[in-house]
Amino acid sequence: MIADSDIFEVHLSPQKIGPVHLQPLAVVYVRQSTAQQVLQHQESTRLQYGLVNRARELGWPEDRIVVVEDDLGHSAAEGERRVGFQRLVSEVSLDHVGMILGVEISRLARSSKNWHQLLEICALFGTLIADSDGICDPSDFNDRMLLGLKGTMSEAELHVIKQRIHQGKLSKARRGELGFDVPTGYTRNSSGEVIFDPDEEVQQIVQLIFRKFEELGTFHALLRYLVAHDIRIGVRARKVEGKGELQWRAPNQTTLQNMLKNPIYAGAYAYGRRRNDPRKRKPGRCSTGRTSPSPRGWHVLLKDRLPAYIRWDTYEKNLGQLADNRAVADAKGAPRNSNSLLQGLVACGRCVENA
Repeated sequence: MIADSDIFEVHLSPQKIGPVHLQPLAVVYVRQSTAQQVLQHQESTRLQYGLVNRARELGWPEDRIVVVEDDLGHSAAEGERRVGFQRLVSEVSLDHVGMILGVEISRLARSSKNWHQLLEICALFGTLIADSDGICDPSDFNDRMLLGLKGTMSEAELHVIKQRIHQGKLSKARRGELGFDVPTGYTRNSSGEVIFDPDEEVQQIVQLIFRKFEELGTFHALLRYLVAHDIRIGVRARKVEGKGELQWRAPNQTTLQNMLKNPIYAGAYAYGRRRNDPRKRKPGRCSTGRTSPSPRGWHVLLKDRLPAYIRWDTYEKNLGQLADNRAVADAKGAPRNSNSLLQGLVACGRCVENA
């Protein structure tokens, strides 16, 4: 039987390893891109852990071999979210690491920024980098060129993968076949077709929300009305435990905004309603940087494809009303935190009389 480390034996020549490298740590970096890969692609994980044996064969004692596995289930393209990678960089910058071992370069980084940052630090402190192709010294010119080329190829590979996934989704969406989670007021039947929620009370509350918004004219007035009359919104659970069960929840900012802005309520199938703007993204917060273009900027818009609660012209009117209200609020400097408003309404005993 071939051991996990045998495939590296031909390439990982110990000639570049000296006493100065054996005194610090040998760090085995283990990573899988998603939690699903961790569960289903266990052979890759096992192969990466097998590098511990190779580090031992190259001369490192057991107590100076460290496995960094904090990034299992994290993409290499998101360096700011990879605790293990940041820990690795810190250890190298403290001159604690003699060699880094990984199965391939894409395990360490898919971003040139993160990759070259690591190369600079490794070159400064004399840390070697080893993968299945061999051992490289980032302070050596030829090795540095090879490592730089590998990093570029890894980043390009990620770009190609993302483009293929995006084009596949776009092609499926243009046919109206790309699946998505349906909002409150809708569900899917056994064949996957989108239908109205079978609970009539859920349907009535959805209709009431759109009717009252058209009557009251503002988002906050709608929220005050729902809170004052103790109206709750029926939502189907999406988690594995209790999935599909009906839950009645108090109205909140996110739910109401999603309902008023979602074109599915006007019977339209849409894809590309949200985009990512790197300029607006905040480090460490993956949910930031998202923008919402107008319907003309969506990738796909297929009208009259789904059951509708309102007409399309009503939907466009609602979007215009929300935009006007936001402009007025910004001009007056009014607070836009609906959660604070909701807390104040609940705490105020006179909210019913003032509604």
